Amino acid sequence: MERIAQRGLWMALAAALLGWMFDGFEQGIFPLVARPALTDLLGLSDDARRAADPTMDVRTREEAKQRIDAVVGPWNGGITAAFLVGAACGGWFFGWLGDRVGRVRAMVYSVLTYAVFTGLCGLAQSPWHLAGLRFLSALGMGGEWALGVALVMECWPERSRPLLAGLIGASANVGFILTGLLVTVVQAAGLKIDGGGWRWVLAACVFPALLTFFLRTFVPESEKWKEAASSGPRARVADIFTPAIRSRTLIGTALACIALIGTWGSVQWIPLWVLKMTNGQQQAANNAQMCSGLGAVVGCILGAVAAGRLGRRRTYFCMCLGSLLVCAYLFRWQTQLHPAVDGWFLAVVTLTGALTASFYGWLPLYLPELFPTRIRAMGQGFAYNAGRIIAAGGGLVMGYLMSKDQSSGNYAQAGAAISLIYIVGLAIIWLAPETGGRPLPE
Repeated sequence: MERIAQRGLWMALAAALLGWMFDGFEQGIFPLVARPALTDLLGLSDDARRAADPTMDVRTREEAKQRIDAVVGPWNGGITAAFLVGAACGGWFFGWLGDRVGRVRAMVYSVLTYAVFTGLCGLAQSPWHLAGLRFLSALGMGGEWALGVALVMECWPERSRPLLAGLIGASANVGFILTGLLVTVVQAAGLKIDGGGWRWVLAACVFPALLTFFLRTFVPESEKWKEAASSGPRARVADIFTPAIRSRTLIGTALACIALIGTWGSVQWIPLWVLKMTNGQQQAANNAQMCSGLGAVVGCILGAVAAGRLGRRRTYFCMCLGSLLVCAYLFRWQTQLHPAVDGWFLAVVTLTGALTASFYGWLPLYLPELFPTRIRAMGQGFAYNAGRIIAAGGGLVMGYLMSKDQSSGNYAQAGAAISLIYIVGLAIIWLAPETGGRPLPE
């Protein structure tokens, strides 16, 4: 029996890691293909060819790039916002479903949702199709985070939670790295991303649906959830806003919001920034994406392990300070001191990925510690994903800035402005409870 129980622990962890890796894959794929996809769907392919043609005079190329940015920037901001709103809605709905019918069963539905609708993006015929399908795919992606984290944290002992939280966050960034590899493979097969290859990249995202068979066959349900479900009333959305829980829900939401605005309002735009700086060199954007993801893998693990050793609040403070400094360097001084996409630039992007993604190892550790088992998936799903709603505003602001400022440094200027959100995190963390060294609330 003990051997079976141990196997169940590892199956639950494998399910969460694979699910969150594919979540990262789904999140990371669009920034790489957004510009060529929108250029294609908006009928701007001729301008794209002019912008990338070295035989054209500089003025003609710049005018072509400005026409593309004036339309693609706002559309990309809107689609990013739709994705984040969808993820928020999915986190709330699937978190509620997981507290009512079980973590594993709800995970099956969430993974199937994000895989199928991301794959269907490859059939889009207009930007509106992309926006709608990205919204629907995000429903499942947002739900899987809350369910996978709850399942693992309820199954494994307290001493293992910091490392496991780091692994969960790191697995998402393994997915980010895989997106760069997939685009590279598609290009190597002779399918140019700006020549329709972006459709094949998005269509390949349907394969995570196979994970649902693994979930249904091998992953056991959380025993803590079974006990809570059988002994207490069924979870309701209102339960996370009762006087005893409300303050924790709000502080968890605020802490997640800081990280998400920094990521989605600035760091996620780095591949598009690189595309512009290199006049559309897709491989340069792929390299930047993979370097950011590689740094994020390390950062997630270190963020969670540091929280286990230094305490939750001090670690969050240090992550905000480090993210603020590295983003200031990358977006404000990097392009002035060293304006080239070379090894040094990629090293700074790697460090930026590590520091700004460290929150995604910290959050899977901290948020489950705020809520009792009966409402844990719903509570942490709301806290994490409500932050996405506000982060959607960051994406819209970035898109607006892209349409209004056509100078060569517009991406950097907007990224520098939005990353100032980390200053808020430096203060707000001291309002949060310190939960280190305590068991999960029952």
